[in-house]
Amino acid sequence: MFDVKWIRENPESFDAGLGRRGITPKATALVELDHRRRVLVTDTQKLQGQRNQASKQIGAAKRDGESAEQLVKQVVALKAQLRECDREIRDIEHDIEKFLLQLPNLPEEEVPDGADGTSNVEVRRVGEPRVYDFTVKRHFELGEALGQMDFDAAVRMAGARFVILSGELARLERALAGFMLDIHTERHGYQEISPPYMVRGAALTGTGQLPKFADDLFRTTDDRWLIPTAEVPLTNLVSGQILNESVLPLRVTAHTPCFRAEAGAAGTDTKGMIRVHQFSKVEMVSITTPGKSNDELERMTKSAETVLKELELPYRVMLLSSGDMGFSARKTYDLEVWIPGEGRYREISSCSNCGDFQARRMGTRFRLHGEKDFRFVHTLNGSGLAVGRTLVAVMENYQNSNGTINVPEVLRPYMRNIEVIGAA
Repeated sequence: MFDVKWIRENPESFDAGLGRRGITPKATALVELDHRRRVLVTDTQKLQGQRNQASKQIGAAKRDGESAEQLVKQVVALKAQLRECDREIRDIEHDIEKFLLQLPNLPEEEVPDGADGTSNVEVRRVGEPRVYDFTVKRHFELGEALGQMDFDAAVRMAGARFVILSGELARLERALAGFMLDIHTERHGYQEISPPYMVRGAALTGTGQLPKFADDLFRTTDDRWLIPTAEVPLTNLVSGQILNESVLPLRVTAHTPCFRAEAGAAGTDTKGMIRVHQFSKVEMVSITTPGKSNDELERMTKSAETVLKELELPYRVMLLSSGDMGFSARKTYDLEVWIPGEGRYREISSCSNCGDFQARRMGTRFRLHGEKDFRFVHTLNGSGLAVGRTLVAVMENYQNSNGTINVPEVLRPYMRNIEVIGAA
């Protein structure tokens, strides 16, 4: 969401930012709508003044015993005009809000221009991919051979893009989530939250998933939505609130299931666990002041990197281009982990600074110490990490020639000190 006053005063900058997102200019249309609204507001104020004056004259006429019939008719007509003006103002404000809700956040200056991921910039690379003396297998080949990953049974009960894990692979998934939560809560100062897995539409509108991406979500029959990420309930913890500067930054984390329709992913990653309708993720959310959000993004990204470093998984950090960022983001780093079976890096985390974009949609502000004015907070979110994809990365990077999987040393305390996962 954007400040209409800022758009009115900076139409060229607004359109330039949208242009970097591949969107045609919108400032003129928005400014025209806002001009109509402001004219109507002025007209309303004038009509209210005339009505008040006429009402006073009616009172005076009645005191003097004079007829007030014409004045009464005038007040009735003025009230009708005011109702019509109020209706038009509400309609225009609704049109402006609907217009703005469809527009993505504007990218920061240092974000590289580009239409898609081919313009992303590698920031750093950590670790070297292992060289194998055998033909590596994909995670689903490993899991099915171990008898602990069942796609067929999942299809029978739920349809495509689901998986059933069992035995030590199920435990490994749970171990990864616990390990991530322990790192973020014990080392990085995030407070663990257990949020709802279903939310009302207003929560998704606040974080930017609605109205534009309704087709990518699952909706219940009582008008609730399954969360596509814990970013939604975690960020909405402060929806509609006025916070004291002293409590910022707020840092929260949660491990939740995530549900995505993958409406735009037909035909891609149909085999395995890379792109499924239900997966789990450990999410980080920060709420902070405008002057500190860029530093918070760097901190959050390094928090996510810690997990990969501890697991000794090769990865790289990418600064996303203007055309590859998420709808609500103004700057995003992707962490991409090495997947041996594919011979390439795949996204395992996105850490984004949304600026005041979500805060304006949610109505979340803070009070500066010693000042009366309120300002919008800045919100950030990042995966720390996607648990399913981390499981994939561990399975493929730690595989052995006989199809067994070594358990990373840092996970063994979570795995009853098992060192190798073998056939069930």
